Amino acid sequence: MAVFEHFAGEQLGAEAEDMLIPFAYEETLCRDIGAGAVPPSLHLWSHPGGVALGLRDSKLPLAAAAMAELEGAGIRTAVRHSGGAAVPLDAGIVNVSLILPKAPGKLDFHDDFRLLASLIAEAAAVSHPQAAARIRAGEIAGSYCPGDFDLAIGGRKFCGIAQRRQSSAYFVHAFVVVSGSGQERGELIRGFYETASGGDESLVYPRVRPETIAALGELGGPDAAAVFAAGIRQAAASRGVQLTSAAQLRQETGYDLQYSDHRVLEAAEILRERYAR
Repeated sequence: MAVFEHFAGEQLGAEAEDMLIPFAYEETLCRDIGAGAVPPSLHLWSHPGGVALGLRDSKLPLAAAAMAELEGAGIRTAVRHSGGAAVPLDAGIVNVSLILPKAPGKLDFHDDFRLLASLIAEAAAVSHPQAAARIRAGEIAGSYCPGDFDLAIGGRKFCGIAQRRQSSAYFVHAFVVVSGSGQERGELIRGFYETASGGDESLVYPRVRPETIAALGELGGPDAAAVFAAGIRQAAASRGVQLTSAAQLRQETGYDLQYSDHRVLEAAEILRERYAR
């Protein structure tokens, strides 16, 4: 399995500020995996700061005004193509994607949700086994982007999981809130929905209760992105997965995909046009 890492705070170039670039990168990498050009991959990344919306969020009547309000406060916005609803992105959130070729006839992706959920729990256990033992999967009512595979400790969510499928490959993606304040992030997303909905209670959107969100560090788990990312790599290796860094892959095969690659930039523009508000 190849490991690609792009963390906020590293010298990634100006294109890393564009919130759609990591999603476009995974879209491009997914196509290459489906074509057999690169092995199954693990992508670990963070973004300096923004809010990624689900497609349904972008259809709320005042979504454009709510996004403009966030942008005016220095918070980038974008509509993502994977499933789910609005989530914050910042340097304290580690995004974890497993990008895999699709086996012929494969229809049920719940096993892959469970695989990523267990990998995240094992990653937390590397440094904080007592907290990891308390991780439970199941929808957390009142959280942002709620789903069946929310991960929580003591009823407070720190992780959500979504997926994206192509014809020959797919990826399962998780956002893991590692450090900082979960409640503050919940308040940010609640504020977006309050503006975007115009207060219309008849509309369908997540009713966010900020107290349902927490960071792993607030729940007794790892409180640094680097510690959690190291745990992910160790958890994968403990399962017998042979990990190959992007640099090693480049040296051995010549495969070199960067955020600045023209294919990634073109994919970002396609996503922007397709999912623009």
